[in-house]
Amino acid sequence: MFIISLSYKTSLENVEHFIPEHNDFLEKHYHSGNFIASGRKDPRTGGIILANGNSKDEIEKIIKEDPFYIHQIADYNIIEFIPTKYNEHFKFFIKNA
Repeated sequence: MFIISLSYKTSLENVEHFIPEHNDFLEKHYHSGNFIASGRKDPRTGGIILANGNSKDEIEKIIKEDPFYIHQIADYNIIEFIPTKYNEHFKFFIKNA
């Protein structure tokens, strides 16, 4: 499982311009099962995506499809973690649970 932390490196006006394309990217990966949750940081300096993937390389490949990546709107920090405790309702997302 991965936490993808996006940090904007441009104005919010420029970010807003690419939100529709970014949302299409998110929807594609929700439907594929790669993304579990996403949202804005507060304060609005970027966003967070909780993702499932087989490897960090796979997640990096997915990120390269994001319009925010393509148009250099955000920097990305990928943190891999192995869930060892979780709510039973979350078990569906845990591999090898």
